[in-house]
Amino acid sequence: MPFVVTDNCIKCKYTDCVEVCPVDCFYEGPNFLVIHPDECIDCALCEPECPAQAIFSEDEVPEDMQEFVALNAELSGIWPNITEKKDALPDAEDWDGVDNKLKHLER
Repeated sequence: MPFVVTDNCIKCKYTDCVEVCPVDCFYEGPNFLVIHPDECIDCALCEPECPAQAIFSEDEVPEDMQEFVALNAELSGIWPNITEKKDALPDAEDWDGVDNKLKHLER
C-alpha cells in the first residue's frame, strides 16, 4: 500500500517527509505535497516525520479524506519532483490543524 498525503498538508507544506524518502516519490505543488503511488515503496519512513500528521498508509486514510488517494495519483503526474527539504510555508503554524482545507488547494 502506498502512502498518501492528505488535507492537513495544504497551506502548511512541511517537507520533513521528503528528506527521509529513499525513493524520492514526493511531488510539490504551490501549497501541498503529494506522493506518487507507483513510486512509493511503502517504507513508512515519511509518516512519522510529518509534523502535520498528514500522511497515511492508503488503507488507513480516514473515510472523509478518501479523495486524497486519487488526488495524490493525479497531481504527482503533473507537479515537479521534490527531493530536498525546504522551509514550510510562512503561515504553516496558523493552518496546521484547520479542517477541510481542500478548498484552499492550489494546483
